[in-house]
Amino acid sequence: MGGRVLLHHTSVTEFILVGLSSNPEIQQVLFAVFLVAYLLTLAGNILIIVTIVYDRSLHTPMYFFLGNLSFIDVCHTTVTVPKMLADFLSREKTISFGGCVAQMFFLHLFACTEIFLLTVMAYDRYVAICNPMHYLTIMNHKVCLLLASVIWMGGTVHSLALTGMTIKLPYCGPREVDNFFCDVPPVLRLACTNTHVIEILIISNSGLISVVCFVVLVVSYGIILVSLRNRLVEGRRKALSTCAAHLTVVTLFLGHCIFIYSRPATSLPEDKVVSVFFTAVTPLLNPIIYTLRNEDMKRALNKLFGRKVNTEKE
Repeated sequence: MGGRVLLHHTSVTEFILVGLSSNPEIQQVLFAVFLVAYLLTLAGNILIIVTIVYDRSLHTPMYFFLGNLSFIDVCHTTVTVPKMLADFLSREKTISFGGCVAQMFFLHLFACTEIFLLTVMAYDRYVAICNPMHYLTIMNHKVCLLLASVIWMGGTVHSLALTGMTIKLPYCGPREVDNFFCDVPPVLRLACTNTHVIEILIISNSGLISVVCFVVLVVSYGIILVSLRNRLVEGRRKALSTCAAHLTVVTLFLGHCIFIYSRPATSLPEDKVVSVFFTAVTPLLNPIIYTLRNEDMKRALNKLFGRKVNTEKE
């Protein structure tokens, strides 16, 4: 009975994505820019994963989580960017209702999982720096796998709840999603009913997760920085470099989540710019931040390419 009512009131079978621009010349420029960014994102993150798998010296908890981060970034950017690139070359920027739902689900799955992962990575750094003698005992292989399983389960539950609330609403009129991908706030604005309660639930769900994790991360790194005061200069420099990289990623990623999901589903001119950073820029910056600021990763990359060159010569 409920399914028939939903179908009766939801007459929309596809949505139109407004995109970043309607100017054909600007769209061609944006296509070239985002294509290069997407290819660099894939290459950089896949290279990090391969390097971590290949180099046994990187088989540590920190790099286990970093490999997970790179995998999530590849998936996260692939949810939105290929569709955006196709739309730059298309007159009709449509997406089916099912495609829109799938995009929302996977977007929030990977985004929420990344938030939880960044929080776990902060805890990992806290244990490594503040309790180094027991680090490998506390963060053993079994614990790392358990933490990874929990963050993926948490992301799945969050995404199912958010997407489920959104698709239960009736859609019968407006079809234009004011963004270049389907996300919960812009889709909610198209519903043919009062969404006030859903908006409050979204703020209490996504917004609260983002704010709480951000506070936990800042406090964690604050404790780490305080504990570094009495360390030797070299060890302190390395730890500060790692923490600075983590904080940069956290600020870029969680800044978007707090901006978008901690307020009612109203449209602001800045939304699209923030969304571009969220879906296309941050996944590109992650490999740059972690490789250029990380001596162990740079050594592993040099060893990886050095061995390949030697193999070719032989």
